[in-house]
Amino acid sequence: MLLPAKKDAQRSLFFSLEDSLNQQHPLYILANKVDWAMFDREFSPLYCHDNGALAKPIRLMVGLLLLKHIRDLSDESIVEQWSENNYYQYFCGKQEFVPYQPCASSELVHFRHRIGVWGCELILKESIRINGKDGDQEEISADTTVQEKNITFPTDNKLQRKIIDKCKKIAKEEGIELRQSYSRTLKKLSVQQRFNRHPKNRKKARSANRKVKTIAGRLVRELERKLAEGHPYGHLLSLYDKVLKQNKNSKNKIYSLHEPQVQCISKGKEHKKYEFGNKVSILYTQTTGVIVGALAFKNEYDGHTLPDAINQYKRLKGKHPKTIYADRGYKGRSKIGETNIYIPKPFSKKLSQYQQRKRRKGHKRRAAIEPIIGHLKEDHRLSRNFYKGDFGDAINVLLAAAAFNFKRMMNKYKEKIAYIFLKIQAICFLLMKPKLAF
Repeated sequence: MLLPAKKDAQRSLFFSLEDSLNQQHPLYILANKVDWAMFDREFSPLYCHDNGALAKPIRLMVGLLLLKHIRDLSDESIVEQWSENNYYQYFCGKQEFVPYQPCASSELVHFRHRIGVWGCELILKESIRINGKDGDQEEISADTTVQEKNITFPTDNKLQRKIIDKCKKIAKEEGIELRQSYSRTLKKLSVQQRFNRHPKNRKKARSANRKVKTIAGRLVRELERKLAEGHPYGHLLSLYDKVLKQNKNSKNKIYSLHEPQVQCISKGKEHKKYEFGNKVSILYTQTTGVIVGALAFKNEYDGHTLPDAINQYKRLKGKHPKTIYADRGYKGRSKIGETNIYIPKPFSKKLSQYQQRKRRKGHKRRAAIEPIIGHLKEDHRLSRNFYKGDFGDAINVLLAAAAFNFKRMMNKYKEKIAYIFLKIQAICFLLMKPKLAF
């Protein structure tokens, strides 16, 4: 149930955040530019209005989500820092300083699930609107990258040992007495598995690996026999069984027990041959530098991601992009609907010199999307996705792209303020300069 609207007509007589903060601070300016009423209008139907506990204000929750990705913080950190930062509180709609945490960090999890992918896309749409005419450019650059999941580097031995630990935990919860715990055996096997690439230890390590796999299979089958009918562990046991049966050449392999949907993706990087996560498509205006599309996929071919990316652009902007410049990974389509797809290749003789120069310039500008992806990863939490499941894959890229656009506007406010300050300084210098005597 939503909290009733508060009337802020009568404020504190001696203190108000609006009057006490620096009104040229980028967060202060951004807080007055965002259309918070739109979020209240769109998200309020998602709440119950007649019963239940009072929910936190929508502006507070949206503001916390944005600040989290703008400042690259965790749920716990943003909640903690909010109580220490006046600008964070003003951005989230507070008029007086609040010395305690606004909510539990878990409430951010519930709010993300409440608004869903549609709500995060609405936040991205607002971030594009904030950028004004810069987001209206019809020439777009496209590229894909990998959004890595928060998992360890997968190996068969790691997965098998995790299955053993999980089976022991299930047996303890259900009060099942296992025939053998294998604790001492596994400790000896772990010693034998060390230095498995050394020629003298290779045979012993392979034998130990097979033994660990055998133990994991025994425990899974023993639980299947001893668990009562209708137990809630059926999907887990089938997952463990699939992991134990897969081999090097199996398709649709499982690389993590807590994130079974993770894909193994190779982008041809010299320093990182394989990445474990999902593929992400980014659309970026060529010269103005606004992200106008961000979409999560599994491991599709780059060219097959374009139709969905164009549809998302239409949802966000209400029109189709005129042209998209892409790399050779997108080859196969030259036009999708009303959008022309340009890929680097030898020019046709039918093209004029002007058209050739224009396309060559567009392909050069497309390279600017590479550092943008780097900023998304390093500054806005795209490098490692801590959200769970396919839902987490979808919302993390949307929130990272929205944070990038908001941060872009904050940087523009800084530049504008610095420019005005330099102008004032120059005028003061001219007025104070003594006149030359002739």
